Amino acid sequence: MDLKLEVNGESKKYPLTFPKAIRGLACLIVYLSTSFTLLVYLGPFAAVFLRLFSIHYSRKITTFLFGLWLALWPFLFEKINKTKVVFSGETVPKHERVLLIANHKTEVDWMYLWDLALRKGCIGCIKYVLKSSLLKLPVFGWGFHVLEFISVERKWEVDEFMMQKKLLTFTNPFDPLWLAIFPEGTDFSEEKCMKSQKFAAENGLPVLKNVLLPKTRGFHACLKILRGSLDAVYDVTIAYKNRCPTFLDNVFGVEPSEVHVHVRRILLHDIPSTEKECGDWLLNAFQFKDQLLSDFIANGHFENEGTEGELSTIKCSVNCTLVLAITCVLTYLNLFSSVWFKIYTGLASAYLALATTFNFHPLPVVEYVKMLSAWKKSV
Repeated sequence: MDLKLEVNGESKKYPLTFPKAIRGLACLIVYLSTSFTLLVYLGPFAAVFLRLFSIHYSRKITTFLFGLWLALWPFLFEKINKTKVVFSGETVPKHERVLLIANHKTEVDWMYLWDLALRKGCIGCIKYVLKSSLLKLPVFGWGFHVLEFISVERKWEVDEFMMQKKLLTFTNPFDPLWLAIFPEGTDFSEEKCMKSQKFAAENGLPVLKNVLLPKTRGFHACLKILRGSLDAVYDVTIAYKNRCPTFLDNVFGVEPSEVHVHVRRILLHDIPSTEKECGDWLLNAFQFKDQLLSDFIANGHFENEGTEGELSTIKCSVNCTLVLAITCVLTYLNLFSSVWFKIYTGLASAYLALATTFNFHPLPVVEYVKMLSAWKKSV
């Protein structure tokens, strides 16, 4: 049952009206156009050219440039659509390197993690473990690639090697990183919940009502490789007033009326290192989430609300203006400047399409020289 019905049984709080439809379409056009422009004109410089000299500085610049664009989404949610985002639990420090685990109630949970990341100065460094099919999305798939999201097939025998290979590139403690994973592996539904409960009952595991049983291997792999470079693990639980939103609900401002985000900060030494004990810890964490969500359904809120303040309307507006200004300038140059600018546009688009398709990220030139030298010695 949707939280909307469980909490208050109300109908949609914000019905879709013609002005909202026009506003939503305008926002979607702006987001697509700004995304395309930043990716095509600035993506190759930040994520390719700079990377040939330093992965660290490439990631720093990419984090800054695309953090400007990602910050448009909390601006849409909280300032344009007037969605109330309520934080509770613990207040976490700014600028930490963290592994973040969250429940997966709907297809857009991951977007509301941006609201927390923006408040902590880390929105550009957030990365997700996501299903590989999302990389095929027009334009947004290029963005997922440039931001170095980790794509998986959701089959551990296929994903284990590639996931470990990617995680090993994130071990530099000076690289900005918020790595977000959804251990349930898929979004919540009544049908999936029933299957999860049946499996739990047959295998002597806790029967959960509001979340699915978590998959532990990916979580353990992340901790095993990144443990020495992380400051903490954030355990985030997300709940919605009224019904769970879809992507288009978010765009048009139909739902949600309220998003509630509960945060726990866990130190690494509090999480066991062995795979079995780490899996047990994660299962206990999801039992805690399940109880949190039951309490939310009963009370309409989490305990200890108000741990984060409101976003600054002025800062959000300035950021939005800056992104639009950059987009307008680059678009003008593409339309009215030298033909070489248009050639660059075509080549950059082709590169992004191919690099995303084949999941290719260049190495620094020094690494290629080392590989060539090693190959010559072996011949």
